[in-house]
Amino acid sequence: MGETSTAEGWGTGKPVPPQAHRVTASLLISNARTACDEDLLAREGVTFCVNVTRQQPFPDLQQVRGIRVPVFDDPAEDLYRYFEQCSDAIEEAVRGGGKCLVYCKNGRSRSAAICTAYLMRHRKLPLKDAFETVKAARPVAEPNAGFWSQLQRYEEDLKISKQPDLPSQYILQAFEFFWVDMDL
Repeated sequence: MGETSTAEGWGTGKPVPPQAHRVTASLLISNARTACDEDLLAREGVTFCVNVTRQQPFPDLQQVRGIRVPVFDDPAEDLYRYFEQCSDAIEEAVRGGGKCLVYCKNGRSRSAAICTAYLMRHRKLPLKDAFETVKAARPVAEPNAGFWSQLQRYEEDLKISKQPDLPSQYILQAFEFFWVDMDL
């Protein structure tokens, strides 16, 4: 008999088939059980996996590449240091025409945080909107308190890195002014 879970059918007495939840057209989120369903991965066209666990297996498919983020679902874990590496790897897979599956044991905290960080970095969404997008795709998504505070810090760091430094901003304004005068 198939396994059921709180978010996917506990208490119903019915086995729930593995399901990857679509965050974007090319980004999926799931639990570890789903990530190892080779038929589902093939149907979904998954080419890259981000395994956000220390112990869960990778799917056994040669055409699916992946990276492991070796953290436990513990608020004291440093997931922040993996946000950019994972986001860039996901974006590379997507730009290459592939689809990425991000998963952790239960598909709730670690994987949700990585998907949220990706949306913040590469889709330029604020934390609130990025997380709402993940939550809409996978309603059980809920980064633990430590990961949430790391996402808040990441949002601040992304804002700081997007702002041009003052001298280059003034140089651009002066350059635009110069070209406006030349058009007269």
